[in-house]
Amino acid sequence: MTDTVLAGTMVTKTLAYIGGRTIRLMGDVGRGFIMFGQTISWTFKLPVNLGNIFQQVEAVGVNSLPVVLIMALFTGMVLAIQTYTGFKRFNAENYMGPVVALSMLRELGPVLTGLIVSGRAGAAMAAELGTMRVTEQIDALVTLATNPVKYLVVPRFIAGLVVLPLLTIIADSTGIIGGYLVSVHVLHVNSEIYIRMTRDYLELNDVFGGLIKACVFGIIISVVSCYKGFFTEGGAEGVGKATTGAVVMSMMLILIANYFLAALIFR
Repeated sequence: MTDTVLAGTMVTKTLAYIGGRTIRLMGDVGRGFIMFGQTISWTFKLPVNLGNIFQQVEAVGVNSLPVVLIMALFTGMVLAIQTYTGFKRFNAENYMGPVVALSMLRELGPVLTGLIVSGRAGAAMAAELGTMRVTEQIDALVTLATNPVKYLVVPRFIAGLVVLPLLTIIADSTGIIGGYLVSVHVLHVNSEIYIRMTRDYLELNDVFGGLIKACVFGIIISVVSCYKGFFTEGGAEGVGKATTGAVVMSMMLILIANYFLAALIFR
């Protein structure tokens, strides 16, 4: 009898835990979509605070540029080495150029840029808004009749939407140049064939598809990071949890969205 009661208690606690986590998750998803809708709505309402927008563009884009350049350059270089190693077995070295360019434009450029920006700028967004929440600065904005979503979230949303495609273009170009340098000057692939094959096999859809991905990733990073920071609880410890949660959630959603976007755009 005692074992039966104990088993029933364990089952009840397990179900209660699962139910509580599910309710909490659904609440977070609902609040996230509400914030996203409010952000879209306030984005198109005047006046526009250009000063805040340019400040966030600098924080998200300019300050992330050195890391993105290093990532893209060495990604293109190692991609050229690995491609050459595989293609040499089939005497297909002439196709290295298109493979390196397509890989950077379609996948590696936008995805790696999104992951880097989420780890750097996304964490900063969440930490900044989380600190403002726990120190009651956001409540002070409401007291002063200033909408916190328009003042705090919209500039970061616009910055993420604009900057990610620009960083992706820079990453794509840098990666392709890095692949060319290694292929031609280290692996001694014919330069004219490399450039001609790359030009012949690339399409505009490859470029625009990667940029569409970058726009979506920018939206994901800005909305998730701002949401995590905006609803921070628990003081300094809560700020740390919000920052970590923003980075992890942004990266997960980027990888998940990448699959569906690739299936939709490049199918």
